[in-house]
Amino acid sequence: MTVQQTEATIGGKTLAFETGKLALQADGAVVVSLGETQLLVTAVAGKNPKEGLDFLPLTVDVEERMYAAGKIPGGFFRREGRPSETAILTARLIDRPLRPSFAAGLRNEIHIIATILSADMENPPDVPAMNGASTAVLLAGIPFEGPVGAARVGLHKLGHWVINPTYTEIEECTFDLIAAGRLNESGKVDVLMVEAEATEHAVGLFGQGGPGCRPTEEKVVEALEQAKEAIRVSCETQREFVARVGAEPMDLPRFPDYGQDVYGALEKAMGPALAEALAIPGKAERESRMDELKSQAPEKVEAIVGEEISGREREIGPAFKSLAKHLVRERVVAEGKRIDGRGTRDIRPITCEVGLLPRAHGSGLFTRGETQVLTITTLGMQRMEQIIDTLDPDDRKRYMHHYNFPPFCTGETGFMRGPRRREIGHGALAERALLPVVPPQDEFPYAVRLVSEVLSSNGSSSMASVCGSALSLMDAGAPIYAPVAGVAMGLISEGGQYVTLTDILGAEDAYGDMDFKVAGTREFVTALQLDTKLTGIPSEVLAGALSQAREARLFILDRMAEAIAEPRAEMSPWAPRVHVEQIPVDKIGELIGPKGKRINEIAAVSGAEINIEDDGRVYVGSRDAEQLAVALRMIRDTVNPRMPAKGERFRGTVVGTKPFGAFVSLVPGKDGLLHISRMGKPGERVKSVDDVMKVGDQVDVEILDIDQANKISLGLVREGGPAEKPAEPAEKPAEPAEPAQPE
Repeated sequence: MTVQQTEATIGGKTLAFETGKLALQADGAVVVSLGETQLLVTAVAGKNPKEGLDFLPLTVDVEERMYAAGKIPGGFFRREGRPSETAILTARLIDRPLRPSFAAGLRNEIHIIATILSADMENPPDVPAMNGASTAVLLAGIPFEGPVGAARVGLHKLGHWVINPTYTEIEECTFDLIAAGRLNESGKVDVLMVEAEATEHAVGLFGQGGPGCRPTEEKVVEALEQAKEAIRVSCETQREFVARVGAEPMDLPRFPDYGQDVYGALEKAMGPALAEALAIPGKAERESRMDELKSQAPEKVEAIVGEEISGREREIGPAFKSLAKHLVRERVVAEGKRIDGRGTRDIRPITCEVGLLPRAHGSGLFTRGETQVLTITTLGMQRMEQIIDTLDPDDRKRYMHHYNFPPFCTGETGFMRGPRRREIGHGALAERALLPVVPPQDEFPYAVRLVSEVLSSNGSSSMASVCGSALSLMDAGAPIYAPVAGVAMGLISEGGQYVTLTDILGAEDAYGDMDFKVAGTREFVTALQLDTKLTGIPSEVLAGALSQAREARLFILDRMAEAIAEPRAEMSPWAPRVHVEQIPVDKIGELIGPKGKRINEIAAVSGAEINIEDDGRVYVGSRDAEQLAVALRMIRDTVNPRMPAKGERFRGTVVGTKPFGAFVSLVPGKDGLLHISRMGKPGERVKSVDDVMKVGDQVDVEILDIDQANKISLGLVREGGPAEKPAEPAEKPAEPAEPAQPE
């Protein structure tokens, strides 16, 4: 096969495609490059269809290879293991727009693999992977309504748009959006998928960039229009490239879900009863009634169709689902009434609670209708941040959000074997929604972990996680800039009419045409995710959905404020107190001491945890305020040693003993002598220093005197009394001219 190449300039950057050189036994293979980030993307279709399935068996994998960035993997085995979170999220980005683009009724297994061969640590691999996956499918000849193009758009802090920004450019942006779409018959771009977020730099950059860089609803619509042009160029480039290569189409069988005779029989026999069942507000009762009707369906259909139904029983399930979908949509468009009786803009009843768990640092319970999520906040020292061993430029993450969706939340049984891709995706969405309002490390020196436990689910548990997370963070006393709320929007399109639904149920997600999740503060959008089954959504419809989502978000924020309006002034007593002390860089060695002696001593004496950064920041954390104060005093005394004053009291460390007394370290470089005559109780004489003290002991002492040579005399401080004055010894040994230094 001849090597073929092409490229396109998008936003001033070159997106290049090459085929015919690598992976020649794959049905379709392409090497796609953006800068020096390079991926091999392959597509293979199974030769035998999986009959009996009612879905497309598509699998998408993203393989990160550490050699791509000149790294050796961490861990014991020094080999790549399970996919990273970034790889899973990228695989989901590929899957979501491609899956609805395959031909209807296709039941052959399809496997798409994107292997990252080179990572320049400047150009993210997700957009090239998405464009490469579409190209590989086209080259394979799999029945596909493509090409599907993808682009990233960043809103720069100065208000202009950046197409396919680098990691460095993203740091200068307040909003980051990825969109995927395909060309329709008129040559315009139909958007299939959107993933967007306000960046963690957004809040800090607003002051620099002014209102033009705020990710408002209007800016989201503008970003989509910017992305469409880049998507159009990508789609045209793919189409011309595949035509030049001359890919042969595969002849794969299609399996219609059902015949029209089966659908017609179901509609005639069960339409009214199914419509009544779909108007039952409660999820459990409704599904129970629908299961009952579904069990009756084969008999009803056979009574109308006759023996022709024999061998076609598998068509009844899809036909039943299609009829239910039609009835739900018809009622919404004709009457403006939804499954549970709400109007199109109505939100289910909301309750919010905080402080549910006595030992948690923060907890928030958010309930909306039959969806209920409990989110727990845990604050930790900076050393508890997550270490990331991937191809991402960032190797650490201090804000982590984990989402759990156990089977009981939908009244089902199942296996619990760690987070699945859906759970990782929903957790990442909630994380992105909250990250822009979490203060940076220098303002809030904590590692933060949120865990959202979905206790009950009937639609939009990810957005309920966003709301519960804001409640939980405020309950923990985390000084977030503003509360964040989220809502899931739906869309139904019938006969040229578009009806937008606020706060959709799980069934409305399944029966509708769009799942549009929007999260944000009162002022701006922090995250959104859009998936659509339509070939295109008019811009004015999308703008209307965003406006309707903002209306709902403000309503939800008002309900949340009734439970807690702002972060608590005090953190939980169980949360660590962390203080950041800035010291000169040239003093770091003194603070650490030879082989860590000084820093270990401070940690042992105070009981605090201490982390030292290369720039001189010292993180000191403790759950005890007194321990924190002791550690800070010792750190400051080490970095800026001072001469203690007469009358000051210290908890010192015995650093040396002599027959006449013990030398006690007060501050770094300053020792005092506790004479043997001052060691005993009143009226008691100590015969040997070693009988009462040894090196390393902690003793409470007071400075009794400082002579002209700055030699310090100490007395013991006993509980409830003053420092012990010396008893006159029978024979006082001579003191040395200078205190001996411990070895």
